[in-house]
Amino acid sequence: MSVKLNHTIVHARDKRAAAEFLAEILGLPAPRPFGPFLVVQTDNEVSLDFLQTDGAFVTEHYAFLVSEQEFDAIFDRIRARGLRDWADPMHEREGRINTRDGGRGLYFEDPSGHNLEILTRPYGS
Repeated sequence: MSVKLNHTIVHARDKRAAAEFLAEILGLPAPRPFGPFLVVQTDNEVSLDFLQTDGAFVTEHYAFLVSEQEFDAIFDRIRARGLRDWADPMHEREGRINTRDGGRGLYFEDPSGHNLEILTRPYGS
């Protein structure tokens, strides 16, 4: 048996806003309810299960490997929403795209402050 990541729980101030934001920005199917979660399914069988909380939580980093065409479409949606974006995870190079390993990548935040990344090539490839 191989080990695969199946799902992760993403804490959010407003699970509907956060789940819908991710699905829309990445061009994924609409979130579906499952118990207390709103589930966003990615194309590699991993889901992000959004859970609403009023308590404190640590913002996390979620990186999504996308094709060049998907990158362009996502980038267009980021810009259309007027979102800030950065070339680096520390948010020091605003409005720029990184070109690590011959691909493209950028970072942006979701409504709960999680640091999202899209990249077209895995690091180290």
